[in-house]
Amino acid sequence: MHQPNILFIGIGGIGMSAIARYFITKGTQVFGYDKTPSSLTTQLIAEGADIIFDEHWPDVFQHLNPNNCMVIYTPAIPSQNNLLKHAEKHGFVMLKRSEALGLITRSEKSIGVAGTHGKSTTSTMLAYLLSNTNHGCNAFLGAISTNFNSNFVTADQASWTVVEADEFDRSFLQLSPFASIVTTVDPDHLDVYTNEEKFVEGFRQYTMKIDPQGVLVLHHGIKLPSICRQVTYSLDTNEAHYFGYDLSETEAGISFSLRTPTETYHHVVIGIHGRHNAENAIGCLALCQELGIDVSKVLPFFSYFKGIKRRFEIIYQHEKLTYIDDYAHHPTEIRCLIQSVREMFPNKKITGVFQPHLFTRTQDFGDGFALELSKLDRLILLPIYPARELPINGIDSTWLLSKIKLGQKMLVQPSELLQQLRSVDEGVLLTIGAGDIDRFVDSIHDLLLAKEVSS
Repeated sequence: MHQPNILFIGIGGIGMSAIARYFITKGTQVFGYDKTPSSLTTQLIAEGADIIFDEHWPDVFQHLNPNNCMVIYTPAIPSQNNLLKHAEKHGFVMLKRSEALGLITRSEKSIGVAGTHGKSTTSTMLAYLLSNTNHGCNAFLGAISTNFNSNFVTADQASWTVVEADEFDRSFLQLSPFASIVTTVDPDHLDVYTNEEKFVEGFRQYTMKIDPQGVLVLHHGIKLPSICRQVTYSLDTNEAHYFGYDLSETEAGISFSLRTPTETYHHVVIGIHGRHNAENAIGCLALCQELGIDVSKVLPFFSYFKGIKRRFEIIYQHEKLTYIDDYAHHPTEIRCLIQSVREMFPNKKITGVFQPHLFTRTQDFGDGFALELSKLDRLILLPIYPARELPINGIDSTWLLSKIKLGQKMLVQPSELLQQLRSVDEGVLLTIGAGDIDRFVDSIHDLLLAKEVSS
């Protein structure tokens, strides 16, 4: 991977952009294509990448050839993409994103963070803690860290490289981690795995790849094989090796006590909210201790942890109304989100704006989505975001809406959303989903601010 030029097809993706940033820091000339401009592509251009938004091979790429350029692409790019077809036809070396990441980390001591839910927050927490040790760390993250203002972290003397181990497309099987956390193994991506058993088998194959001298940190209750030692963590049972208790929400964030196999720590505070984030933190602290890091030295930094973009991110807060944006796109994630909001705002009505992500996921988990979304007080449902998929006959947001047992529910087009939100004056407003719903966040914030000023 020593080519002087690399072309990233789908460079605006969160995982792709982290790898692009890695190569930029190494002095490689980075070129890229993405379908539409975004804040990430704007930042990458400012950092030195040359990015286009037209998939036809342009003049700016004319000097690129198989002898001086490699192509890295994301599976989210349709196979009929013209740039992809051009690179294949002309014999460029082509790597999937996961293959490139696997090669980068193979020569380093890497730590994987896997799981259906919580990967991005947990890997970012872990990178943040390790960055506050003597040697720092490298990290390839699946979201933008608020503390680092990036999804890529680097340090000259880093002892560890943190990698978000993504199960989609079996990408995590390209990794060779020394250690790993596994947060959850709830079935997802059944368009790739076809059934629950094959999904779990993917995780079994992943955990068997962990170095025999390393460690696997499992959420208590998950059963996976490994040839390394295992420890467990939990908030729900003191049978776990690492156990959190006395949980409470404070203005500064969530607070809990932690019992490890050797020590007890009281009043651990992390600078973000949510019970699920306390559990993510316990997993990170467990791994740190198992790697020989003095937990007492990194704990004080945790209160300054500010989380990641689009994970329980408080966008706007006023006396009567709080607006939170979240990436939740699986029924379990939506359940955790609404539960956390109810605990933080027990007497306030919750309005949720949900954009389903993928036709297959909506079809596979329609009943689960309906059950969890029915726990809102009001639902505004958007059309399904298709991403890489073609429509499935009979599976759309109208079908999903019919399953939701809620008096106040409606289906609106994206162009109608802001008008509908003008009537939201109090309680908690949530935008939920993994598609392009985040493009509304700034507009919704400006709307709420304007209403506040005019009232």
